[in-house]
Amino acid sequence: MVTFTDIVDGTRVAAGGLSDFATGLVNPSVRLGVTGLSRAGKTVFITALVNALLKGGRFPAFEAMSGGRITRCYLEPQPDDTLPRFAFESHTRALTGEHRHWPEGTSRISQLRITAEYNPVGLLARNLGSGKLHIDIVDYPGEWLLDLPLMRMSYAQWSAATVAASRIAPRLAYAGEWHALLSTLDAARPADEQDAITAAEVFTAYLARCRKDDVSLSTLPPGRFLMPGDYKGSPLLAFAPLDIAPDTELPKGSLGALMERRYQAYVSTIVKPFFYGHFARLDRQIVLVDALTALNAGASAVKDLQHALADILACFRQGQNSILSNLFGRRIDRVLFAATKADLLHHTSHDRLENILKLIVDQAMTRAEYSGAKIEVAALAAIRATREASVRQKGETLECIVGTPLAGETVGDTTFDGTTEAAIFPGDLPKDAQKALDGSLEGSLKFVRFRPPLPKDGTWPAIRLDRAMEFLLGDRFQ
Repeated sequence: MVTFTDIVDGTRVAAGGLSDFATGLVNPSVRLGVTGLSRAGKTVFITALVNALLKGGRFPAFEAMSGGRITRCYLEPQPDDTLPRFAFESHTRALTGEHRHWPEGTSRISQLRITAEYNPVGLLARNLGSGKLHIDIVDYPGEWLLDLPLMRMSYAQWSAATVAASRIAPRLAYAGEWHALLSTLDAARPADEQDAITAAEVFTAYLARCRKDDVSLSTLPPGRFLMPGDYKGSPLLAFAPLDIAPDTELPKGSLGALMERRYQAYVSTIVKPFFYGHFARLDRQIVLVDALTALNAGASAVKDLQHALADILACFRQGQNSILSNLFGRRIDRVLFAATKADLLHHTSHDRLENILKLIVDQAMTRAEYSGAKIEVAALAAIRATREASVRQKGETLECIVGTPLAGETVGDTTFDGTTEAAIFPGDLPKDAQKALDGSLEGSLKFVRFRPPLPKDGTWPAIRLDRAMEFLLGDRFQ
């Protein structure tokens, strides 16, 4: 049944579409969304990409650049006055300074506009086109995407689903403190602010334990609980699930009613403005995935990642665009799932990593392809921090990666000081992708974080960054 809220929400999408269409007639642009769950490398990806475009980096698979048709790229003033600007310059300084380090990760939405001047290919484009394309890169935490299903769930439905999931391994092992508190909270008792605050704090601590590297779970909404940003300490985050049935009606003035009101405020104040103001206006999307950490954490982490990516893609307004969709709300017509940190593996495992990621997102990809969206999977490293070498050990040749591990990283009994290079055998991914999902890889891979390399000729070495750009943007330079 279509509700009044559905009509209002549809109108908001159409209004954004009309505005973007009118602007695009004069100044063609493409809005590229960059997202991924924590530690997937969103900030590094955008910084490396923009730097390569500005410096004319070597992008052999990105035909418009390798063929010389892109003549110049430059940054422009922020197009949206309501969004923070992506801090490209400070991130670049972090990666190139005397004490270079990886920049801080994404904790809020931001945007950057880079304009590319190019020589169009077709006769019509050469005569009527501007030969200029604005690329608006929108960076946002993937955790926020996992909030979008909340727009169609009541508080009672969300509570029941969240509590039920916490009673199944591996979440069960980390939910003891929260379950103990939950057993003392009666949804029907009078509302108490301190009860709500305490419940939110204990629930957030449970979510944080589930996100640690050795657990590496992905489906942990609400996203702002672990990334509060400007909402830290706000009553909007002072709620938590209660142990109730999905069809429970909560008495007025009760603790459950207070939690329900806060949940609804969270959805209307935080989730919906993000969706209708930014997410629903994207043209292209890259989803960065830290598949290696999930693989090393075991089958439960991989299955949870699989579920999270399906939820993420289900939220996209994906499909082929037309004049009507341009007018009344654009659709994402190309989505790239990218397994990041490919430089932590020898190149012989890169195709295997792609196959594993493809298997993880297969169900979600099938749904999106049916709608007309183009989907691709790639293993990449926006900044390659390692090189490769073969090492003989006990009569066996090991295909290793070589780089400078960050201070404090360990392999066996060795703790690195942040200045010494080391050759490390990270392990091999199986040829059969299915074997990677059964938990047999748990603890068998050895990943350490490496110090970022200095750029060469102004740009950083990368793995398949050019292939990603060709898929996401190549057709816009015709």
